[in-house]
Amino acid sequence: MLAPPRTVVHRAAGLWALERALQRRGFERVAGADEAGRGACAGPLVVAAVILPQGRRGEIDELNDSKLLTAAARERIYDEVVARALAWSVVIIPPGEIDRRGLHVSNLAGMRRALAGLAERPDYALTDGFRVDGLGTPGLAVWKGDQVAACVAAASVVAKVTRDRIMRGLHATHPEYGFDEHKGYCTPVHQAALVAHGPCTEHRFSYANVAAVGQRRQRRGNVGVAPGEAATVPAQVGDNVAMEGGPR
Repeated sequence: MLAPPRTVVHRAAGLWALERALQRRGFERVAGADEAGRGACAGPLVVAAVILPQGRRGEIDELNDSKLLTAAARERIYDEVVARALAWSVVIIPPGEIDRRGLHVSNLAGMRRALAGLAERPDYALTDGFRVDGLGTPGLAVWKGDQVAACVAAASVVAKVTRDRIMRGLHATHPEYGFDEHKGYCTPVHQAALVAHGPCTEHRFSYANVAAVGQRRQRRGNVGVAPGEAATVPAQVGDNVAMEGGPR
């Protein structure tokens, strides 16, 4: 028996072309997974997975890679995604776990858990950038998947909006760092605050810039928060909480 012809999907074909090609092959429920917060030196890593419905209901206006959208557009699209999705799931990985396990391992584990947490079992999984083993379903790592596949773009928006909300909440506890503005990323303003005040429980001590500041303060006798100390995360999204949803 001859193998079916290989499907080639060009990036120029649009955000929904890859999912439609998979659906034509019989993979009806295509899930996308993406994260937010890899490059931050403070705050959690947030991973989301989303299955969008087929047809017009799954075609959300303005949907795109979350990094290419304004904050207001992300909020609007987030509401549309969680209202229309067949299933969605969010996993929140606190800084302490990132320090213990490493960023890449935490990211892959988060994608695996987010996909496993979907209320609907996917027939196929698309992950942004990295291959994820142990899914129990066929999958494909897609380079810049949030700009190629609608379900991955939807996951990127859910992850980004969830994380931004967490960081704004952490600003109330740690206003000296400006988490509401830079969201924990390594900006000059954040680095200056880190040097001035030292790291707090929300910082990732395995990151070089945080570790260097912590070590300098310890040498001066100004001992701050110790690596591995419990992180403070808002009660609604506590340590390692997984949130999920389906049709609304």
